[in-house]
Amino acid sequence: MPRLMGRRGLLGLTAGAGAAITVGAAGWSRLAGASTGRVLASAGPLPRPFAVPLPVPPVARPVRTEHGADFYEVEQREGRVEILPGRKTTVWGYDGIFPGPTFTARSGRRTVVQVRNSLTVPTVTHLHGGVTPPESDGYPTDHLLPARCAPGRPHEGMAGSHPGRTAVGYRSYEYPLPQQAATLWYHDHRMDFSAPQVWRGLAGFFLIGDQEEDRLPLPRGNRDVPLMLCDRSFAEDGSFRYPAHHSHDAFPDGVLGDVQLVNGAPWPTLEVSATRYRFRLLNASNARRYRLRLDAGGGKRGRFVQIGSDGGLLAAPQPLDAVDMAPGERFDVVVDFSTFPVGSKVTLHNSTAEGGMRDVMRFHVVRKEKDDSRVPDRLSASFEALAPGRAVPVRSFDFRRTHSGGERQMWTINGRPFSTGTVLASPRLGSVERWRFSSDFHHPVHLHLGQFQVTARGGRPPAATDAGWKDTVDVRPYEVAEVLVRFTGYKGRYMLHCHNLEHEDMAMMANFDVT
Repeated sequence: MPRLMGRRGLLGLTAGAGAAITVGAAGWSRLAGASTGRVLASAGPLPRPFAVPLPVPPVARPVRTEHGADFYEVEQREGRVEILPGRKTTVWGYDGIFPGPTFTARSGRRTVVQVRNSLTVPTVTHLHGGVTPPESDGYPTDHLLPARCAPGRPHEGMAGSHPGRTAVGYRSYEYPLPQQAATLWYHDHRMDFSAPQVWRGLAGFFLIGDQEEDRLPLPRGNRDVPLMLCDRSFAEDGSFRYPAHHSHDAFPDGVLGDVQLVNGAPWPTLEVSATRYRFRLLNASNARRYRLRLDAGGGKRGRFVQIGSDGGLLAAPQPLDAVDMAPGERFDVVVDFSTFPVGSKVTLHNSTAEGGMRDVMRFHVVRKEKDDSRVPDRLSASFEALAPGRAVPVRSFDFRRTHSGGERQMWTINGRPFSTGTVLASPRLGSVERWRFSSDFHHPVHLHLGQFQVTARGGRPPAATDAGWKDTVDVRPYEVAEVLVRFTGYKGRYMLHCHNLEHEDMAMMANFDVT
């Protein structure tokens, strides 16, 4: 008999929030822009925006290189960092920092990351966007137990554990990386606890490079900047604030913070020259969505030029006035600050938020500088647009609240909560399939292993921000998103799930088995 999710997945959701409704065009528009969660207010004073510089995570260095592979070691441990000025926050971080160190790898070159767990809870590390063998993919029951935990001994947080590949103390994750240059990220993926453990800091960038990208005259060095966007709430003493495990049902739609962080700093600033910059945007929030715009004041706005998406470079650049980002999505963009006079202050806004959360960070144009970068008209000559054949299998996955008896409701896929023993699809290795995602809410749908291209939304062409190879797509309320998925790399058990982390922890996941 399949083993179902634990008590977190079976929490009763508020009945009124899940009531079925019928909407017209105006109602759909209202829902599409609606909040994706409930704000958890900080207990102490909030920091002043634009008062701290933008930090950039350190780059991880391999401990050795042999037989054509790079080996890294990283430790999950507590760290005390200053996020709010004058106060210390305890983070659960890779190497005790938040965000964790940035890994820079090469396409096709084997990368081995040994993770040591010095925390007091089990962890699972998932390389989000990686084409990864199943044993290193970060399946949510493949627990890495703390180093202090003896095998077979009861342990804090292990009640209701699930069968999986369990390791004690450390685990080596092997990433062969048979994929093109792309901005990926790694984060905790533990069953029932992804949301609180990512909230406490277990996340970082993982960048893949290749020769095709190397040949492009894009901004480099200190003008190639990763930006991890996320929101958090804080207690008065500066510690992270997150709902207690037993009160998680008070936030069934997702947890929103009231402090905007970029690379772990609140509303930071970055001094820039009047040149082009490449920004690797990552939405690492639990539930918050972004519609990003550049505002220089006085009605002057900036523009993004998108060069890449989740899975790597686009075939050609596309200009965007705004970038829509759901949790888990990445956008590679270039911003040309030479369009602003020296002295300009350009604010990155989130127009989906309210109050102080409408601000994200600020760029201060402080000097002129020589710029030999440019965005070429052609980015990826190897980009392949998928065209479905008549024999392409079609599968449907419905993401919504489902009654589980009485007034109790839960997040489900095709009416089922997650079960480790249930498989909803068995695509063949090397095949392409058409998958249709439907939704009653904002559900950012993420596929492990499979990269896809969005072909339609609600029977209409996809949005401009759906371009390129994707692994996460924002399925909006009462909408059907269609994608063509290519299954390459490896056979085995993988997952699709909602990347609203509270939804994921409340059973909105499913297995597929690549055969």
